[in-house]
Amino acid sequence: MLISELAELTGVSARALRHYEDRGLLVPARNSSGYRNYSASDVTRVAQIRVMISAGLGTSIIQRYLDCARGGDHGISLEMCPELRAELDSLARRLNARQVELRETQQRLSELASAG
Repeated sequence: MLISELAELTGVSARALRHYEDRGLLVPARNSSGYRNYSASDVTRVAQIRVMISAGLGTSIIQRYLDCARGGDHGISLEMCPELRAELDSLARRLNARQVELRETQQRLSELASAG
């Protein structure tokens, strides 16, 4: 299938698909005219990429661990290896720290608003 067809099937823009290719996440075949030619397995691969992005993982991390992604009846899951677990734990710590910062900022904003 062509990039426009994959974009339509997955709900991901052609621009994003080209970005995934640039990052080594998708490796489409090329036809004799040089057009990208995607397979049905690329639909699953894009779903795996999207799930990992929505969980806060960057493309460099996804590239390292995309082969750990599994699709099944209950959606996408990851096989946990120690390195991936460490990456996820690190991301969770950063998110928790950011939430604390945001709560503190929100509190200061409320105090400032109520003082006026």
